[in-house]
Amino acid sequence: MENTVRILIAKPGLDGHDRGAKYIARALRDAGYEVIYSGIRQTPEAIVEMAIQEDVQFVGLSLLSGAHMALFPRVVDLLREHDAGDIVVFGGGIIPGPDVYELQEAGVRAVFPPGTPIKKVIDFIEATRQELPAL
Repeated sequence: MENTVRILIAKPGLDGHDRGAKYIARALRDAGYEVIYSGIRQTPEAIVEMAIQEDVQFVGLSLLSGAHMALFPRVVDLLREHDAGDIVVFGGGIIPGPDVYELQEAGVRAVFPPGTPIKKVIDFIEATRQELPAL
């Protein structure tokens, strides 16, 4: 399928709660995106390797354990180190409001808390994909 947006939904760190990540993965797949789900307990290095191998345009990170300030920026940094800084990183999970700004400053393009309507995530993807190089 040409012009298909490929999205990796990943669970970094030791967080084993994957209900939200699976929900997002399925909803995005139902919306017509090609979605790869990493499974739980992934290292930032494994996530970046998977993103590059799968040739995705987006990486969605889901985390409930509170380690988002270490793990989300690490994924962004590793993507840049591997000349894949054009892959858009977004996140979701239990992330306190004050941390959202810092994550965005670190390169996480958007953060979606629990209860965010899937349409808001899709709108973000659609608006952001217009900025990406042609698929």
